[in-house]
Amino acid sequence: MKVQIGEHELEMGSTYLTELRSSNDILNDTEALRQRLQEDGYLLIRGFHDREEVLEARMEFLRSLQAAGKLDPDAPIEEGIIGPENKGGMWGRSAADLQEEFPHFLNVVNSPKVFSFFEQLLGGPILTYDFKWPRAIAKGGNTGAHYDNVYMGRGTKNVYTMWTPFSDIPLELGTLAMLLGSQNYEKIKQTYGQMDVDRDNVATGWFSDDPVEIVDMYGGQWATTAFEAGDVIIFGMFMMHASLNNTTNRFRISSDTRYQLASEPVDERWIGKKPKGHYAWGKTPSKSVKEARKEWGV
Repeated sequence: MKVQIGEHELEMGSTYLTELRSSNDILNDTEALRQRLQEDGYLLIRGFHDREEVLEARMEFLRSLQAAGKLDPDAPIEEGIIGPENKGGMWGRSAADLQEEFPHFLNVVNSPKVFSFFEQLLGGPILTYDFKWPRAIAKGGNTGAHYDNVYMGRGTKNVYTMWTPFSDIPLELGTLAMLLGSQNYEKIKQTYGQMDVDRDNVATGWFSDDPVEIVDMYGGQWATTAFEAGDVIIFGMFMMHASLNNTTNRFRISSDTRYQLASEPVDERWIGKKPKGHYAWGKTPSKSVKEARKEWGV
């Protein structure tokens, strides 16, 4: 099967693209999960969330898209068909601001099961960023390759992203993809990986929108899979990831939420009832990633 990432078409099972592996076989072995997270850079867990709660949350997002005029008015709301303007949705804000409209969403990502899992994995009481990043990706949309640290690296580096899809997501709907081995790209980690988008104001914050270029230059292999409602993938701040293009006429709805030990420093941009978020990025003329990479020598 061929999939689209940016301008490139990649074949599943090729040099550039393989299948993510599930960690459900070691789900009850915390030490094995920690070791796999270090070795693979991610944990894919099938059926982690309650499926019905996830689908209830999906309907919250679809109702919001409908109210904004972004769904096809002639199609049933539950199908999530994109409207004629093909505009996505982004609900990035604090949990306090999301609570009234999206209670099922918060029940999913802030559930006791989520907290218990991260407390066991990280070995102590945890906190989650108050700011949440749910989004709906329209047709043609995708995300370029990046480390999360460039967006939220002012506290501990031991922050973990949980990506949650809010429906069954086949590859053509635009699944998340991990770049295997990228957590060991030391030169990239010490240059691009130390960037702060608010301090340095580098265009998109992506390292590249060309998945083939990175593999050819630095090795590794992209990996993705079809997801079902209830699945999650968890990864750290220095795991390069991107998304496949959404090539369908339906919205891909997903969220990014972050977790860390409560005892470690936290990036102040993403906590509190009114997190300030990105306060400088994009406010002045920015440097291109191409220019920055030339300076970094990567």
